[in-house]
This record gives sequence, structure tokens and C-alpha cells, in this order.
Amino acid sequence: MLNLYVTSPKLKAGKTFITAGLAATMQSLGYSTSVYKPIQTAGIEKNGFMQSPDLTYIRAVDPYINTHFTYLYKADTEPMIASEEENEIIDVNFIQKEYAKIVSASDCTLIDGDRGLLSPIAPNTQNIDLVRALKIPILIVTQPDNDAVNSTLMTIKSALEMGITISGVIVNNIESDCPKNLLSSIPRVIEEYTNVSVLGLVQHLEGKYSPEDMISAILNGIDIESIFGVRIEKLDMN
Repeated sequence: MLNLYVTSPKLKAGKTFITAGLAATMQSLGYSTSVYKPIQTAGIEKNGFMQSPDLTYIRAVDPYINTHFTYLYKADTEPMIASEEENEIIDVNFIQKEYAKIVSASDCTLIDGDRGLLSPIAPNTQNIDLVRALKIPILIVTQPDNDAVNSTLMTIKSALEMGITISGVIVNNIESDCPKNLLSSIPRVIEEYTNVSVLGLVQHLEGKYSPEDMISAILNGIDIESIFGVRIEKLDMN
């Protein structure tokens, strides 16, 4: 099974963009793909129903990607706080059961994490505890700013201390005017201070882009085979 938990050291790094892009790419390569959002905060109410904005975005990229969520909250705050405000406490055991069902029905399952690894989701429980319970490797998405190295190294350190496997790091949302010395130093320092590889540099997509543009950005910018640890024959044919 090709399964990943996608996380980021900070908000607005484009974690859901990478999740959607990887899902659409794997689907295009012939793998039945699911995206699971166990916890969604900042839900949107539309026509009297609550929607997951992240999963709505992913379905817009490729309607054939299977999408699932377990907990959906309107509050735009830490998951534990949102769950307390809305009187629906997050149960990690229930998420494990849901995840097992989804994985059994897909070749590839991507979990789009809500907030960072250390975000509390229940009393004495953080996202990092959920990842460990699911026994799933993580993919870290960062962006090229002045805090990228520090925040990414902290995420890596926390994950390794919990015995979590790290597939790699993606530097995402690279603007055309990004200083070259900053962009080159981030992967170098991350790899120098850890045993984790930077497996992708993904350019920022300007304006309105198509699903094909997204897939192209993923294929051109990310070493997909190394992320999933598998040889993909269709890639060798291109």
C-alpha cells in the first residue's frame, strides 16, 4: 500500500496543494487513490450543510479521487479547541478504524493533516500521536522563507523522537523572485543536519491553473518514486 500523512511546520505552506497534486498524479498513473482528512477545522457552511474546504478543493482537481473525513468543525482553531467548542471529542481509535477501511479499498491513501504535528487534537493527544497510532510515514511540506530550516528541523526532530518514518521533505510554493541563495540553502542544511532527504522543489503556479498544470508541476518537481518507495513503470516510459 502507498500511504502517506502530509504535514507542514506552519500554515499556508501549500500542504493541501501538494496532497491534491500527489493524489491527482497517482490517479493519473493508474493507482486508485483516496484522500482522507480525519480532522477538518475551518469548515464552511453552504446551503445549510457543512463542507470540508480542503476536500472540496481536491475533488475539484479530480472528481474521481475518493475523499473522506471523520470530524468536521466550523471553528478555525486548534482541533482540540474546536472539538470542545462543538461538543464532539476526537476519538483516535475511531479514526484508526476509518483509516483501515479506506486503505483496504485504495492503492494509495494520502492523509491531509489538520495543522501541525504538535497540534492538540484531544486531551493529552496531539496529531503526532495519531500518526504513530496509524503507523504511517509522513511527508513534510515547507516553503522557502527565513524560518523554513528551523521549523522543518523541529518537525523532523519531533517525528523521529516518536519513531515516525519520514519519507522526505518538499519545498513548495517557490515564487519566481525567491532568492537563489535561500532556495539552495534550505535543502542543503536540512540534509546536513538530518538523514531526511529533500525530494522536491515545487514552483508557485500563477493565476488560474488547471489540474494538468498541477500534475505537471508535481511530476517535474517531485521524486515521486522516492517518496512512495516504489518503482512506477509509467514514469519510466515517459
